[in-house]
Amino acid sequence: MLIGFDADDTLWHSEIYFQAAHAEFERILGAYVDLHDARVHDALLSTERRNIRLFGYGAKGMTLSLLETALAITGHALSGLDVQRLLDLGKAILAHPVELLPGIEQAVTEVAADYPLVLITKGDLFHQEAKIRQCALREHFSRIEIVSEKDPETYQRLLAEFGVGAEQFLMVGNSLKSDIEPVARLGGYGVHVPYVVTWALEAEHALEAGHPRVATVKSAHGIPGAIARLLEST
Repeated sequence: MLIGFDADDTLWHSEIYFQAAHAEFERILGAYVDLHDARVHDALLSTERRNIRLFGYGAKGMTLSLLETALAITGHALSGLDVQRLLDLGKAILAHPVELLPGIEQAVTEVAADYPLVLITKGDLFHQEAKIRQCALREHFSRIEIVSEKDPETYQRLLAEFGVGAEQFLMVGNSLKSDIEPVARLGGYGVHVPYVVTWALEAEHALEAGHPRVATVKSAHGIPGAIARLLEST
């Protein structure tokens, strides 16, 4: 059995920094428009959804979406100073040090003692590589894959490269949409570890509750036990 781990919001904190940038973005735009009337949150989400195919995931794509949304909402009245402030929001995320989630180091170490591990993450290549270099857990993973999207096609390709069938693969991650549902659809297993906050676009999934090959745990501490219980039922 091969065990896959997600990175952002599974091994280390990520989304809370994006949410903080979004909140600062709204404070900046509050000098130009009524935030409620302008529906800033909805406008930004719509821009991000549209731009994923162009820019992919991560801080760089978010920064470009912040700028595009701000220019549209303000009628291109955004000052040069505020353009710089938005650019700085993205740079701050890119420069933020890696902070492991509570209990994840022990969980990964324990699982690695029994199974081979791979790391599968999506996002900006340079940023993900930088975070992985900072992460002491990288030594536990036999392969590290940075992909542009996590969908059934991507997992099928990776499993073929790993030389295992879906029934011999279990994915651990915080996103039902990206980490769990695609693997379960292929016939694999998943351990869902919800993060404190989920990006709206990652909350969109069609995985039915109580899926027999999926377990949910409250924190990283529950990962090894959940893996054992799922695999015992096979």
